[in-house]
Amino acid sequence: MTSSITLRAGHERRFRFGAAALPYLLLLPTLFFVTVFTLWPSARVFYDSLFVQNQAVKIPEFTGLGNYALLFDSMAFRQVLANTFVYVSVTVPISVLLALVLALVLNRKFRGLGLYRLAFFYPTVLPMVSAATIWLFMYTPGYGLVNVFIATFGIKSQNWLGSSDLALIALMILGIWKQTGYFMIFYLAGLQGLPHEIFEAADLDGASTLQATRYLTVPLLMGTTLFVTTIAVINAFESVDQVYLMTNGGPINSTAMLLFHLWQTLFSFLDFGRANAISVILIVALLIFTITNFVYTERRTTYE
Repeated sequence: MTSSITLRAGHERRFRFGAAALPYLLLLPTLFFVTVFTLWPSARVFYDSLFVQNQAVKIPEFTGLGNYALLFDSMAFRQVLANTFVYVSVTVPISVLLALVLALVLNRKFRGLGLYRLAFFYPTVLPMVSAATIWLFMYTPGYGLVNVFIATFGIKSQNWLGSSDLALIALMILGIWKQTGYFMIFYLAGLQGLPHEIFEAADLDGASTLQATRYLTVPLLMGTTLFVTTIAVINAFESVDQVYLMTNGGPINSTAMLLFHLWQTLFSFLDFGRANAISVILIVALLIFTITNFVYTERRTTYE
């Protein structure tokens, strides 16, 4: 009898241990790929950023934080950081807000709904090379469509990509046009998943459309907003194709952004140490934003 009880207790302990260990075992494949393809490369990039590695130095020399000091002492790099900050600060909120407004409008039934959705989503499916080529023509001084449009308001033709004051604005317009439709799709999916009973109750209580949108729709979509804003910021930091094709960072470094400057440092100047340091700065910037955005938005998110 005693041995039977002992055997049963042993089975129960093994079952409890197996049940407790199962979630960790299921996480192992993901943990493996995250470690191999994310954590280890990030750690190696940080390690390599502590060395001087360029054409003038055959054998890498340890410099500690010297590469970072040289970067932040550089006026050009500070301009790159300022350009990136302005680009992200303008394109992300405008794109997300426009996407939400478009999703609210296109979530209703009316004639030609599919065509309108396709029209707003179409820029998303274009490769950035094609989109940049289209906007190069639109920004052409004199006869470009943008200058033709502003001429109807009595504004003279502008050299959009040749002016240090306008070039970054031109790239921001392209970025907003390119990604708004992509974010709109996520908001449409979120809207169609919201419980209709809540809005019916609000309508019975006399809430206006604006009040229902502000106090019900927007809070219920905070989970979608968390995802969309994270993707939007990552996309904004990754802006490089349009910079390379349309301005090449000019004029006077006015459109050079972080990833483009990384590409220049690595492939044009062959300065591997500074390129690694720029990569670390980019990773840290994205990590800080992602954590901050998650903590701030998660507190205001409502899940069913």
